[in-house]
Parts: sequence; C-alpha cells; structure tokens
Amino acid sequence: MVPWPFQIRDIPNLITSLRILLVPPFLWLLLQGRYGAALLLFTIAGFSDALDGFLAKRYGWTSDLGGILDPIADKLLLVGAILVLGWLEVLPLWLVVLVILRDAMIVAGAVSYHLMIERIRPHPLLISKLNTLLQLVLVFVVIAHRGLMPLPDWLPTGLLYLTAITTIWSGLAYVWRWGRSAWHTAQGLSPPTE
Repeated sequence: MVPWPFQIRDIPNLITSLRILLVPPFLWLLLQGRYGAALLLFTIAGFSDALDGFLAKRYGWTSDLGGILDPIADKLLLVGAILVLGWLEVLPLWLVVLVILRDAMIVAGAVSYHLMIERIRPHPLLISKLNTLLQLVLVFVVIAHRGLMPLPDWLPTGLLYLTAITTIWSGLAYVWRWGRSAWHTAQGLSPPTE
C-alpha cells in the first residue's frame, strides 16, 4: 500500500501554497477594477499568512520548504499588488520603483553575501517587518478606499510616505548589517552583535 504523502505537519505549507494560488486571481481582479472582490482575496491571503505562521510556531510544524515558500508568497502578493496599483496609477510610480529597488537590492546583497562571505541565516530586521506591515496596510487601505468606502485623504497619503520612509530605512539597514558583517569577517574578527 502506498503511504499518503500528506502529513498533518504539512498544513502550514499547504496553506502557503494556496495563498500563492490566490495571487493571480487577486491581481486580475485589481486590473479589472473589481476592488471589493480583490479586497476579499487580499484579506483571505492575509488571514492565511497569519494562520500558517501561527500553526508553524505553535506546533513546531516548520520546514525548510516553508521557510522558502512563505516569503515567496508574501512577496508575490505584495509586489504584485504594488506593481498593479502603480500600473493603474493608484500608487505613484516613485513608490513602486522604490519598493522594487529595495527588494532587488536585498536579494542581490543576500546572494552576494551568501556566495562570497558565508551562508545567510534568514533573520528579518524589525524595521523590515514594520515595512512589510506598512506595505500590507497601505495596499489594504488603497483598495478599500477605491472599492468600499472613501477614506480621509490623509490616511492613504500618510501611509504612502510612512511606507516610503521604512522602505528606504530597511534597505539601508540591510546594507549596513551585511557590510559590517563582511568587514568583520575580512578582518578576521568575530561577527558583530545585532
């Protein structure tokens, strides 16, 4: 008898995989201007992110695959939303460029550090977590503002500038962290403490 390949500890990875599958219909709904339906899928994706994270931590159902899939799912959803909202001229082009450049810089820096210095242990900075949260809230508020109810103009505008500030700050923080660590390694010193 062939054993069933699915185990209960795989539930977080299954939820993350389903979240990845939500990205294309979510982006399509945004492109069609169906903001209410898009907001529903965005909310489901956000809830699934919280749920798979809770299950993985609470029950120890973590895996290398989950460590790869979860940030990919988050980036596909967020970067996809920001690109589409920029294309629709709902978000300004300068913010879209800033977010893409920051993510590209972090990926290039991580790969370079991994290949030239040492293996990177994923450990997101607090400012990076705040930036991700602000990006999520900004996307949610902008879609809600377009599709459900008009919000005061200061809310999306304020979130826009807070997101821009934390995007720059988090990008520079990673450059500082990896640069300092690389310098310590080149000097034969022990790695710096965070």
